[in-house]
Amino acid sequence: MAPGNLHLTLKFLGEVAESRIGAIVDTLKGATSDARVFDAELRGLGAFPSATRPRVVWAGVSEGGDAMVELAGRVDGALAALGFAREGRPFSPHVTLGRVRQPGRSQALTEALRDGAECEFGRIRVAGASLMRSELSPRGARYTELAAVRLGGDVGRSV
Repeated sequence: MAPGNLHLTLKFLGEVAESRIGAIVDTLKGATSDARVFDAELRGLGAFPSATRPRVVWAGVSEGGDAMVELAGRVDGALAALGFAREGRPFSPHVTLGRVRQPGRSQALTEALRDGAECEFGRIRVAGASLMRSELSPRGARYTELAAVRLGGDVGRSV
């Protein structure tokens, strides 16, 4: 995965009409207006649905994970007011590293995930959130930032 494609998804919205973007950005701004900037430590490798049958490989968030869970909950609740379905599963803070093209059992990948379970990857400063468009292709996903919302309420339009 290209470094620019590394991301943490707070809420997946699916297909959204262009006409709704302004309302979504306003809602995100409201949801984050009193949220504080925080640091997050990236630690450990894992996979969804499991390390033995990986489809998505991720790096976990240890320190700062509670703040991310709170931020995701704020976003989920605020967007529910616009008609987006609430998440049915608990939020699991992680940075998506990549997707497994041919899912199935891979002893080598399972071992690599186990070996990386305690690896420290560094810290990031979480100062905002972005509304992103993702376009899937045979070469992978391409992401475009539509708007950025700073924690504490500032907003900038990218597109």
